[in-house]
Amino acid sequence: MANVISNVALVPGIYVMKIEGKFKGKMGQFYMLRSGNGYPLLPRPISIYDIGEESISFLYRVVGEGTNLFSQLQPGQEIQLEGPFGNGFPQVEGSLALIGGGMGTAPLLLAVKYYPHADVYLGFAQQAFGVEAFEAAAASVQVKVGGSIVEQVDPARYANMFSCGPTPMLQALALKTAGTASRLYISTERHMACGIGACLGCTMRTREGNRRVCKEGPVFPVEEVEFDDLHGM
Repeated sequence: MANVISNVALVPGIYVMKIEGKFKGKMGQFYMLRSGNGYPLLPRPISIYDIGEESISFLYRVVGEGTNLFSQLQPGQEIQLEGPFGNGFPQVEGSLALIGGGMGTAPLLLAVKYYPHADVYLGFAQQAFGVEAFEAAAASVQVKVGGSIVEQVDPARYANMFSCGPTPMLQALALKTAGTASRLYISTERHMACGIGACLGCTMRTREGNRRVCKEGPVFPVEEVEFDDLHGM
C-alpha cells in the first residue's frame, strides 16, 4: 500500500496520479495498480509516467470500473501497486526520436528524461494533454492534434526511434521506417491479469514465436512484431 499525493485531471477523463514512496523503474516499464479497497479483483497495468526521489506518477484514462475508482482517489488515500514489470525501452546511442499517440505518450516522458537530446513528436486525436511536461524536459517537441503525427517524422534523421500509441500509428511508422537505417522499438499493449508472465493471458504472436507482453515485452523491435495480431488492442 502507498499514499496518493495528488490525482489531477489534465483534461476530462485523463488523470495524472502521483504516489508517495521510493520506487524503481525504467522507461517503458509498468506497474500493476489496484484501488486501496482491493476491488476490482484484477489490478490494472499502467505505464510509468515519471519517477522522483520520493514518488512515482502514472498517466491514465478512465475507461472502466478500475480506472474510475482510481479517478476518485484523494490525497492521503491508499492504493496498491506492484512492479516494475516488463522489459522497457533499451539503452541506445546516437540520435533519437520519441513518437507518442494519445495515451501512448505516457511511457515517453520518462524516456525523454533519460535522453533530453531526443526530438519528441506527440499526436492527439482531439485534445492535447501533458504537453507541458515534455516541453519542460525536451529540447524539441512537435505536437499535432488531428491527423497523423507520423507525417512529421523523418526516420532517416534518427539512429533510433521509440514509439507507443494506437496500432495504426505504429504500423504507419513501421512502414515509413522500412528501408532506412533507423532502429524502431515499439511499446505494445495487451489485457493483463498477473503482470509476471504466469497466466499467459497477454501472449502475442511475433516473428520469433509467441511472447508474453508483460514479460518479454511490452517493448519489441518493430521487425519482430506481427501487426495483424495487434489489431483490436
